This record gives sequence, structure tokens and C-alpha cells, in this order.
Amino acid sequence: MAALAPLDAAVLPPGIRARFVPGINGLMMHVLEAGFEPPGQPLVLLLHGFPELAYSWRHVMPALAAVGFHVVAPDQRGFGRTTGWDDRYEAELAPFGLLRLASDAVALLFALGHRAAAVVGHDSGASVAACCALARPDLFRRAALMSAPFTGPPPPGGAPPAAEDIHAALAALDPPRVHYQWYFSTPQANADMHRPPQGLHAALRAYYHHKSADWPGNRPFPLAGWTAAELAKLPTYYVMDRRRTMPENVAAEMPTAAQIAACTWLPERELAVCAAEYARTGFQGGLNWYRNRTTGRHAQDLALFAGRTIDVPAIFVAGAQDWGIHQVPGAMERMQHHAFTRMAGCHLIPGAGHWVQQERPEAVVAVLLPFLCAGGNAQE
Repeated sequence: MAALAPLDAAVLPPGIRARFVPGINGLMMHVLEAGFEPPGQPLVLLLHGFPELAYSWRHVMPALAAVGFHVVAPDQRGFGRTTGWDDRYEAELAPFGLLRLASDAVALLFALGHRAAAVVGHDSGASVAACCALARPDLFRRAALMSAPFTGPPPPGGAPPAAEDIHAALAALDPPRVHYQWYFSTPQANADMHRPPQGLHAALRAYYHHKSADWPGNRPFPLAGWTAAELAKLPTYYVMDRRRTMPENVAAEMPTAAQIAACTWLPERELAVCAAEYARTGFQGGLNWYRNRTTGRHAQDLALFAGRTIDVPAIFVAGAQDWGIHQVPGAMERMQHHAFTRMAGCHLIPGAGHWVQQERPEAVVAVLLPFLCAGGNAQE
């Protein structure tokens, strides 16, 4: 990829700057930063998910910086203006594995001159944040996970085999269905996402809308088990109509012009920033994260920590209208009662769907600040 300038200050809220940090495990890492002066402030590291960017934290960062934190949100490996990663489907998958992604966070922490931080992760970034706290609790001393429960490393000897071939069972439904993570792992997914028939901007608008509280169908409830019949109850952004691509699935829920104009959490000018970044990079970097999950590589990475819990103070935050908290049956319970030993609370934010830190940033900050400030700073 060609060298790039940092994200233009004109698209950032006041108090946030963009810059590059070199030497991050072979990456030139692009970061957004707030509260960077004076030096020595406690660090809060914000890790985005898919299909998002460091830019997804733009509404949260100034409020955290205002109370005295050094706030840093990187474009993670495979995303945005961070360079040094392989953007091919044929790329080696190991660099996109959970332990390498956590190692990127460690390298960034040291490059910024810090030796302790609170880590906050959203969506797939929540798994990275959890792995940071699992592997390096000496560095990542508080962890906040958003929208995607983390159930811990696999048990010793690995998880037992599933009783049902879930993919064959989903394909046998009428209409046939496919789980989005396995679709995202296919060779054609990047081209489907990058060059959709409705255009990339419109496809992202439909995708973000469909998973937000603005879509009235997001009324989640716990599923009874990991079976095709139960998973088929999920919206098509999670368990897709197999006959259609993801952009075609979400196109059916494209918001009206009036709904778009009323969307204050993602106005057209801000969506244009995201669309321009993905138009340039494509989606394969982020899709390679999913391929690590669906091939079992993430579980192999975490097998080193079998039987280990996450013992730093932690919280979980999600939108009350987010199906993500229920897409894996039992995950919320395993997270709270088995994976973490100091889970201080699970907060479901009313009026928010999956993009909780964008949809309801003030409510997210109101939950984060007491947790981050407990004990005086994020480095307790």
C-alpha cells in the first residue's frame, strides 16, 4: 500500500489528532489521539471492531480526555491507514490471529511510552481487549468489553465436538441460511463487500442501520441453543439468506431518505469518511480476522491459556437492542461467571444497537468513567 497522510483534521472533532506510530510489529500504525498533553496521563486504549475504524471512537474520545486520560484509538492490523499488513485472501493468517493482535496492542503501549493502560474493545476488538488482559494483566489493568461477550480460552483438551453440523443444517432450511462469519471467510466476500451493486456508501449505510437501534426488528432475546432452528431466529445480518451476498441481505433494510437525514449518530458526512477508507483498502484485512475464528486458529492461539481466567477489573457494555449479546447462546453467562473473576457489571444501554459507542456515546461515557477512574486512574 502507498504511504498515506494521517486522517485529515477537518473530519475529526476538536481535541483529536491523527498521527502514525512506526515500528509496531512491522506496522506503521495510524492512531487517533486525545488528551496527549501534558505527558504522563493514564492511558486508555480503544480497539474497534468490524467494519469499523479508529474513527468509530470519535464521539467518546474527547469526553475521556477531558477528565485527564491519554486516549488512543488505533486503526488495527488490517484496517484503515495502518500499513504493513498483507491485503490478499492468500495472506498468511497468523498475523491476524488474536495473540498477534494483542501483541500489536502491547507494542503500541510501549511505543507511546506507557507501561500500563485500561483497554476497551468493541465487537471483534472486544476479543482483542480480553486477550490483552488475559495474557498481560501486568500491562492491561482494567478491561471494558463492548457488544461481544468473551467466554475465555477453550477448556484443557479443547472444546467437545458439536452435536449438529450447524452449517449443513442451516443450508437445509427454507430459505437456506449461512452464518455470516463463515460467509465472511469465503474468497468472494471481499469483492462482494467492496464493490456492491448499490455502491459502497449505500451498502455501509444499510449495514450500519440494520444492526442499530434505528432498525425496529432489533428486539433481541436469548436463544435456547446452538442449533439451526434457533440461529434462524437471528436477523439476516448474522444468519444470512444463503442465496444473497451480505450487501444484498442488508439492502432489503435500506433506510429511507428521511431516516438517513434523522440519523444524528452517523450523518452522511461521517459515513463518507468510513466509506472512503474502505473504498481504498477493501475489507480483506478485517475478513482475515474472521477466517482465524472459523478455521479454529483463534482457539488454537488461546489453548495456551486453558483453565486461566481474566482477573483484572472488567465491565461489559452493549446496546439493549443488540443481537450480538445473544448470537452465541450462553456466552453472556459464561463470560460473567467463568471467564472473568472481577466482572464489575454488565450494562445494557437503552436506545442503542450494535454500534453502542457511536449510537449513544454520552451513555457509554457515563458507564466508562466511574469504572476507569476507580482507584484514581486507569493504571491501578
